[in-house]
Amino acid sequence: MPETAVPLAPLVPLGRAPGPLTHASVMAGRSLRVSLRNSDALIMSLALPIMLMLIFVYFFGGAIETGTAHDSYVMYVVPGVLLLCAGFGAATTATAVSEDMKGGIIDRFRSLDVGGTPVLAGHVAASTVRNLFATVLVFGVALLIGFRPSASWSGWLLVAAVLIAYIVALSWISAAIGLLARSPEAASGFTFFMSFLPYPSSAFAPIEKMPDWLHGFAENQPITPAIESLRGLLLGQEVGNAPWIALAWAGGMLAVAIAASGVLFRIRTR
Repeated sequence: MPETAVPLAPLVPLGRAPGPLTHASVMAGRSLRVSLRNSDALIMSLALPIMLMLIFVYFFGGAIETGTAHDSYVMYVVPGVLLLCAGFGAATTATAVSEDMKGGIIDRFRSLDVGGTPVLAGHVAASTVRNLFATVLVFGVALLIGFRPSASWSGWLLVAAVLIAYIVALSWISAAIGLLARSPEAASGFTFFMSFLPYPSSAFAPIEKMPDWLHGFAENQPITPAIESLRGLLLGQEVGNAPWIALAWAGGMLAVAIAASGVLFRIRTR
């Protein structure tokens, strides 16, 4: 008897494995959920910049001569506080990364074929979201205590670009520090230097009022052009090339931090 032909079932293509962007978005969601559960650290990262702004405005503002046409010190200090807020918020990324390395969760991720870059990118994305929320909160408090910006629409766009660029760059630097440190406590200590950078700059007082030996560092460190850009743009003043210098600094720091974190992740997960 002739053989009966058995129809073959149609081939069903297998689903594609999730790509790096999917992994990064999942890791970002995880990091945000961890941040919400760590309420103490979240409240501190939001409250500390506001407290510092209030201290500088109401405790020290009357004693600091800024040499500007604005009578209120709050008009001078808010841009520096925004960068300070970015530094404090980004610093928590180092602790989070170090805790992941210490807790062994990275080995679990690697067994699921999740690479180091998506894991770190998730931490950075979560840090960026937290920092943007904190920035809006700080800016709202600044408006309540007398800050009155007069930026143009293009100025607002440049302000957002500079702030986001620095938040992302500082978060990646913090992630690299978290890989370098051997404990969350050490990671928190290392990020102090990053959070300290706004102080020897024009954030809280003009550089001309500082000691002569500090001028060179204060004028040429990466935070100063960002603060000068934010201050000039928010107050509707001429800023020249300061925003582009600030963005160049942020881009350079970001490139170095991404490369360093890739090398450090491979070393730590051998």
